[in-house]
Amino acid sequence: MKNSSIKIELLAPAGSLEKLKAGFVFGADAVYCGLPDFSLRVRINQFDLDSLKQGIEHAHSLGKKVYVTVNIFAHNYHLENLKKYIFELKKIQPDGLIASDPGVISLIKEIWPEAEIHLSTQANCTNWQSAKFWYDQGIKRIILAREVTLDQIKEIHQKVPEVELEYFVHGAMCISYSGRCLLSKYYMDRSGNLGDCVQPCRWEYKIKSKKQKAKSKKINEKLEKDETRTIHIEEVKRPGDLLQMQEDEHGTYIMNSKDLCLIEYLDQLAEAGICSFKIEGRAKSLYYVANTTKIYREATDLIENWDMKKIEQLKNELKKNTNRDFTTGFLFDKEKAEQKYDSGHLPCDWEFVGVVVKSKKTNEKLKKEKEKQIFVKVHNAIYEGDEVEFVVPKGDNFLIKIKEIFDADTGERLSEAHGGQDKEILVSIDRQVPEYTVLRKKVL
Repeated sequence: MKNSSIKIELLAPAGSLEKLKAGFVFGADAVYCGLPDFSLRVRINQFDLDSLKQGIEHAHSLGKKVYVTVNIFAHNYHLENLKKYIFELKKIQPDGLIASDPGVISLIKEIWPEAEIHLSTQANCTNWQSAKFWYDQGIKRIILAREVTLDQIKEIHQKVPEVELEYFVHGAMCISYSGRCLLSKYYMDRSGNLGDCVQPCRWEYKIKSKKQKAKSKKINEKLEKDETRTIHIEEVKRPGDLLQMQEDEHGTYIMNSKDLCLIEYLDQLAEAGICSFKIEGRAKSLYYVANTTKIYREATDLIENWDMKKIEQLKNELKKNTNRDFTTGFLFDKEKAEQKYDSGHLPCDWEFVGVVVKSKKTNEKLKKEKEKQIFVKVHNAIYEGDEVEFVVPKGDNFLIKIKEIFDADTGERLSEAHGGQDKEILVSIDRQVPEYTVLRKKVL
């Protein structure tokens, strides 16, 4: 391939310090993360300045990078706290700041002139003239909008070769243009552009029309008065709150996009000029981060010797994550937006049950000569006799039948262990496995 001299970066999501470390263990070259108030991830985000500092130090000790998101669309009341935040970031030295708001970018340049700034996908850069504009403003890297096609990526790279280009290759897709959905604000007064989206595109909706009489007289009157549309949608938990919507016979989950999956096209993206493959999912589980990063690490390493048979095997492994089915999004057709109408996600055969953790705790009566004792933090139910697959950072995964379970603190033998209790258990296996190895079991 023509672009083989450029090392492609694999960029993983990190919603916590634990996920950050797991991302690196499973092969990420860099991670992106941020504090809840300024990073478009208010919930399911466990970072504060102290843990962010720890994460950056950990990454640098491995020769890897951390990019910090400061990509909200700021209002006046955000600015004073943003200034303080940027001063603090300057002290802990992340490798780049991801921003979208021109005012925020100006603040970064004023407070920390040496900072490497990446333009967030929230800025919706979709053309080479825009890319050149931002490059001239001192932007080193542009995270292109998901709506940019492969041919457009090639043209942007040809016209503005100086700027680095990053592109999402896997994860959730917004309905409409990325980050511009208004439904969260409409329904719950929680803005997606401030990192507080409730994801109403995943909710269940019912079709209402003049031909379908509702139980409520008020709703029927509302339908009869509407002369512009014959179809409305109603979110099932908000009866009577109708939204106008033209649709066909598929009436539910109408705004639920399939998940982006471009694993089969990484070689083409690299040749088009993409230097960083980005995985979406800061709000997703440690298992998702570990499994997805491992798979894309293996695929990225194949770019110079592309093997479609191996890529297909890796894509099948991605289906062991909960997903909404896969789409190539807008990569090949800017008008194409595939949605999953019949449910919020596909049924998944596999369930995340635990993660291997390091511990200095020992229990003499549990020691066995021929078996390795491993500590597992439980995330979902594990029972004696379960056949569990160990997803290891490198190499082939393997299945083991759990013969015995012990409480890691007391040494008490257990018949089962459950998540949600911050509990660690001891299990015996015939080999040693690294920290952050994740455990899953088949449930369907």
